[in-house]
Amino acid sequence: MCRSKHEGGMGFRRFEQFNQALLAKIGWQILNDPQSLLAQVYKGKYFPTGSFLTATARSRPSWGWQSILFGRQLLEQGLRWQIGNGRSAPMLNSNWIPQHQFDHVQINPVVLPEDGDMKVAELIVPGEGRWCENKLSRWFDPPTCKAIKAIPLPQRNIEDRLIWHATEDGVFTVKSAYHFAVLIDKRRGGWQSTVSWMDKASWIRLWEADIPPKLKVFVWQILSRVLPTTEALIERKVQVRPRCPVCWARSETLEHLFLYCPVARALWDHAGLDYLGEGLPRQTFPLFLKKLMALINQPTVFMAVVAILWRIWRSRNWVVFEGKQFDIPVLMRQFVQQYEEWVRLPRDRVCRPPQPDQGQLISDGPPRMVCRWDGATRRGSHSAGGVVLFSQTGEVGMVRGIQLPGIDSPQLVELLALREAVIWCSGLGFTDMVFEGDAKVIIEKINRGDHSDSRMGAVLEELVQYFHIHPGFSIRFIGRCNNRAAHLVARKALSLYPTMSRFFDFQTWLISRV
Repeated sequence: MCRSKHEGGMGFRRFEQFNQALLAKIGWQILNDPQSLLAQVYKGKYFPTGSFLTATARSRPSWGWQSILFGRQLLEQGLRWQIGNGRSAPMLNSNWIPQHQFDHVQINPVVLPEDGDMKVAELIVPGEGRWCENKLSRWFDPPTCKAIKAIPLPQRNIEDRLIWHATEDGVFTVKSAYHFAVLIDKRRGGWQSTVSWMDKASWIRLWEADIPPKLKVFVWQILSRVLPTTEALIERKVQVRPRCPVCWARSETLEHLFLYCPVARALWDHAGLDYLGEGLPRQTFPLFLKKLMALINQPTVFMAVVAILWRIWRSRNWVVFEGKQFDIPVLMRQFVQQYEEWVRLPRDRVCRPPQPDQGQLISDGPPRMVCRWDGATRRGSHSAGGVVLFSQTGEVGMVRGIQLPGIDSPQLVELLALREAVIWCSGLGFTDMVFEGDAKVIIEKINRGDHSDSRMGAVLEELVQYFHIHPGFSIRFIGRCNNRAAHLVARKALSLYPTMSRFFDFQTWLISRV
């Protein structure tokens, strides 16, 4: 019952993990708001000279403090250092590589430095904002080196900070903490789907099927074999008669109830449903269920078959609980009536608001210099960015292609391309510039001054600072169709060898294309 619906469960919360997630939230508040009354009280009693993450229970701890320490166990596993200048994040025995969230970073013991308390700053070239590849290749294995190189470094002095790894914005939520706790339990216990032949995609299709919710639960009960037939009740130590309450001919199993019982045979024959191929009484129940799930992409057919199963189950319950005798013509009329009613039911019809115009945003002020940027990625290869400067009259000015090795996230590529564009324009001496791109999420975050992001936070914070110290710089969103020039440059830079991009004449090439 507490497993995810995508694993064959019903998605109920597990008490222990949910309680730990709630307690971890208190720890997160103590960690991020040390001036609060709660944090000051606990600090004064339990960690006056240390930090919350290193505090111990001490002698005779209160029940509340022990509970918070229980939540801290989960919090510590979900915290990760977001690298800025690298001066605060420990290099060893700490989480700071996104791909190694469950494992602390290990170093090659052959070249283990004498200082075991080194910081990540030892791996960064001072003043250049890039990784020292010599140290990486000497101290770490190749997969770890690749993962470290994929971490973007700010060019400015941005402090390291602890973030919550399980959310995109790096901010703790109870929901993400609960699912993170469940994920940890899965890694320990190796949970599997409750039905061996049903994978995650099949469960998702079931719960997203266009049928009433009660039918989804009904199908889940059949697939999980938890429908309270006499066979299932006997397995649960309930004392009932083992025979089928309708025909009294055989034991009431799911196979007998839905395929072999006289009521089931009569309903299948009168319904005239031949959607499952071979005659229903001649096939095994597991094969029947597999064929049933194969029909899920045909909503009306799937609903008709499920409606027959539902009517069989209802007629069986009438016999058991109300002592009624089944009447096939009556059952058929009820089946047709309910099926037509279910087909007409509006389900999951969401009224979506009209999409905003994604064309170019036009300002009311005088013409300004415009810089457009875009990013391009290719699986298994390096990434690249394109930057195009336009004059006040709209003519193509300077063009630059940027190669970004080791970066595989499209959103991160867009962000790094924007940073290169801002630094480039600032170095050229421009003070009044509009930056335009199609990365809507990044643009909205920068305009809000929001740098909360689990992977891009340090670079986002750096860009927010750039736009703050350059009041003549602004950024706005344009549609992808209006960003074609920067997109072409980014794709061209992606197609070049890394050593060729700095010598390629992007400006002449672009003018010949637009």
